[in-house]
Amino acid sequence: MNTLTALLILLFALMLIVGGTTGLKSYLSVILNACLVILVALLISWGVDIVWVGIIFIPLKLLTIIYLGTHDYAVAKNSFITALLVSVTIILTIIIFEHFAQAAGFGDQASEELVGLSLNVGISFPQISIIVTIFSTLGAIAEASVAMSAGLLELKRHDPNINRTQLLHNGNQVGTDILGTALNTILFGLFGSFLPLFIWYMRLNYSLFDILNDKLFISESMIIIYSFIGVLLTIPLTTYLLAHTLDKDNH
Repeated sequence: MNTLTALLILLFALMLIVGGTTGLKSYLSVILNACLVILVALLISWGVDIVWVGIIFIPLKLLTIIYLGTHDYAVAKNSFITALLVSVTIILTIIIFEHFAQAAGFGDQASEELVGLSLNVGISFPQISIIVTIFSTLGAIAEASVAMSAGLLELKRHDPNINRTQLLHNGNQVGTDILGTALNTILFGLFGSFLPLFIWYMRLNYSLFDILNDKLFISESMIIIYSFIGVLLTIPLTTYLLAHTLDKDNH
């Protein structure tokens, strides 16, 4: 048994103990999403159009993340609609800014490994960069949407007489707490994964100008910013849609 297998078994046991049936579904969601990512990579390597891969697999990933991650159908339904709407907005933003950033492809750090190899592999690196960026933001968007929907629906169940104005007000308060946690999670995720590169920059005496023009730094930083924007859009939109749906159901 290798380390990865042992960790997967430990994760399964803990999720089953803590979450029960929901934990089991969440574990299956993790495994299924990992398989989807591998399938996406295989399809792209086989020459399938990247645009169609994105159109098919982006909603599919949101479905697996949200519906397998919660036991409440009402939470999942509202979260999926919100996450899908926000994802469309983020996708358009990514396409526009990735065009101007020109950060696709390999960075200078990979030059030694690529010596003697051809980059004419018949795949669009800008499209690869866009699809990778989109998939990187989906988790943050889905997580924020589920957290908001679950919190507000629980509030509605405890106080069935709460009106639309009060729900929107409480949604803003809940969103403020979720926002701080989500942004810190995204930010520290960047620092954790990017720490070796920061050490690289320091040891090789990169100037601030060199760092701000490095492909790896720019691409990773833009993913973080897109995730920030996605979470910021998700919180008010989730509150509004849920309040509108509950208000319509009451009438």
